[in-house]
Amino acid sequence: MTPAEALLQELGITEPCEIDLEAIAHHVGARVRFRPLTGCEAHILGCNGHALITVKAESSGRRKRFSIAHELGHWRFHRGQTLVCRVDEYQPREGRSPEKVADAYAADLLMPRYIFEPMARQIEKFDFASIRGLADAFKSSLTATSIRLIELDRLRGFVICHTSRGRKWFARSPSVSRDWFPREDLDPKSSAFGIQFGGRPDNATPRKIEAGAWLGRHDAARFDVREQTIRISRDETLSLVMVDDKRMLVSE
Repeated sequence: MTPAEALLQELGITEPCEIDLEAIAHHVGARVRFRPLTGCEAHILGCNGHALITVKAESSGRRKRFSIAHELGHWRFHRGQTLVCRVDEYQPREGRSPEKVADAYAADLLMPRYIFEPMARQIEKFDFASIRGLADAFKSSLTATSIRLIELDRLRGFVICHTSRGRKWFARSPSVSRDWFPREDLDPKSSAFGIQFGGRPDNATPRKIEAGAWLGRHDAARFDVREQTIRISRDETLSLVMVDDKRMLVSE
């Protein structure tokens, strides 16, 4: 059990609706306030066991929740350190930087495994519609919820974010062999290409496509995956690339 999950259990939290971040902050000696901010989503100042978390007032409710949880991660792991904190929407980061540590704590606090996984197991068919339902239950973003499902291996495959300049980031589920790696570019055969560059509407449901349209490996044409892409901002698309072929998974 992670430190964030242990804290939630200490507080007797058993349902996603009970995850009150301002109350949790108070419990660990931090006060949350909302103010206009420029250049960052949130920051934290701490001294003598007490902290003040300032969150950008103009942000969406779910962005505010992630910001609070992220700063509580710094409060848990980085007290006494001077950091330049950059709170981005939850996304995979390289290495074990303080920001990655705070992100992981935030994910565990917002979507604790002991509550999240039983609810995820009830989903018969993963697509963005079913993931959005899970995100609504936990008041988390669609992006963060998709990454959580991938990283916990409830959803086998990849979640990939693209901009007009190419791949921005991706997450791979642990059960998928690391021999499979997403392409930097978008293949014109993928539905994501038309959504990113052609103004086409979001995919309503996943569709089957040759793995080579998404994954760079010499024999990728021998395999199929399922893809679904939606637009998440003016210049960003989010794609699920789901792996069903057992030959693409880590050998047991």
